[in-house]
Amino acid sequence: MPKVIDHDERREHIVDVTWGLIMGGGLEAATMREIATAAGFANGALKRYFPSKDVLVEATFERALSMMHKHISAAVADQSGLEALRVMCYGAMPLDTKRITAGRVLLAFWEMSLSNKRLHDRYVEHLKAWRGLMHEHIKRARAADEIKTAIPDEQLVDEIVLINAGANIMSLVGPKFSTRKLQKQHLDTFFARIVQP
Repeated sequence: MPKVIDHDERREHIVDVTWGLIMGGGLEAATMREIATAAGFANGALKRYFPSKDVLVEATFERALSMMHKHISAAVADQSGLEALRVMCYGAMPLDTKRITAGRVLLAFWEMSLSNKRLHDRYVEHLKAWRGLMHEHIKRARAADEIKTAIPDEQLVDEIVLINAGANIMSLVGPKFSTRKLQKQHLDTFFARIVQP
């Protein structure tokens, strides 16, 4: 009887291998040849599951997003307004090994998205959804009189995005300038400021 092949399991294995190669040596280490070798496939056999490196990197990026989304969703739970915004912001910061790892994959994805419109559009789609969620929590926090600053909502969202993106990059390229303590201080300062008139 022929062996039953679980194609979904194989796809996940290939993404696992790609994740590990990106973590070990960056995007340049994750060539299709290296991925195939590490996954135990002939080079051409990967194309059955991932027709190009871009598609494979996108699948790896989706895993990083899924990890972050699950972490944030579990933390936010049924909270709303200012507390939900606070939990969401802290949840997206690289404050533990898992999130630093996800940030490294994200950094590799950002690099590829600069020259690949499809990957760029996928990231913009994610960013719009994230920003929309922040706008929603800010609106609820203002309605509950939890946020008192006159700074416009769009600017508050921009600040959160910049704090988060900067922390993710610096945790990888300059960790002594972006310790977990400093990251928390930046967010604490931001939240202390927005509750003041």
